[in-house]
Amino acid sequence: MSSPTGPAPGSPRIDAAAPGLPVRMPRTRPSGRHRKPEPLAAPEGAPALVLAVPGTPSPASRSLAEEVSSIARSELPGLDARLGYVDGEGEEFPSLEAVLAQAAAEQNARAAETGQPAPAGPAAVVVPLLAGPDSALLRRIRQAILNSASGAELTDVLGPHPLLAEALHVRLSEAGLARADRARLFTVATAADGIILATVGGEEAVQAAGITGMLLSARLAVPVLAAGLDEEGAIARTAEQLRSSGSQQLALAPYLIGPELADGLLGAAAAEAGCASAEALGAYGAVGRLVLSNYAAAMGITLPGQGLGAAVR
Repeated sequence: MSSPTGPAPGSPRIDAAAPGLPVRMPRTRPSGRHRKPEPLAAPEGAPALVLAVPGTPSPASRSLAEEVSSIARSELPGLDARLGYVDGEGEEFPSLEAVLAQAAAEQNARAAETGQPAPAGPAAVVVPLLAGPDSALLRRIRQAILNSASGAELTDVLGPHPLLAEALHVRLSEAGLARADRARLFTVATAADGIILATVGGEEAVQAAGITGMLLSARLAVPVLAAGLDEEGAIARTAEQLRSSGSQQLALAPYLIGPELADGLLGAAAAEAGCASAEALGAYGAVGRLVLSNYAAAMGITLPGQGLGAAVR
């Protein structure tokens, strides 16, 4: 038995320099299916990820977009993530066009310092902070890319996607409008038996939301119908359709990240439908991961677990 100050009396003395002692070797990485993936980092000189933030710029939208960018950076260390506002101007809320022009100028400056020609690839990859397609907004984003002369690449919007159905489920459960746990079948007294999935962006956006709505319906085992917040009377008509089919306790679920949602629009829609509403998706973790997934797809980068819960296009 050893004492706190050394070996117990009478125990054999061990010389640290004696031959034949075991040597601690570095642990080898396991191979095969149980091997952990190598940690990823953004390639050196990779294009910036520019998050195109819609809506009227505000401290709240900036905080949300910064949190989404932070999630993406945490998943891919070394990622150069920036914010560009579709309706921005000035230093506090820089416009998308200005951010892209700056990224292109920095890329050219790095090439000049090294004496190398500018890379053939884009200076930036633009990811719209949109759950679904909004043709008017996407037109403006494309125009900003053209005006910046940056050669930036534009990715798809974030949905439809199973992870967004998960995020909708979480927001509904946080508002007490849905069961929080499918496996245990927790009951919620205020749980809705019909969901209106609210979006903006016209008919194309409503159709895309309907795909995620089917995934949400499968999770909650209640009917889910999509409707446009920006179409007069659409929310009320959808509420009536759900009630006529047997649903009595409705809930409004915004299929929106948040910045693209005009102030007061969601509350007015909930009042029109006569039901409670969940919060917008916001900076839910899945939103940040989908932003990074779109960037990685444009860059040809395979992320760990990519392909699980793949997009429904």
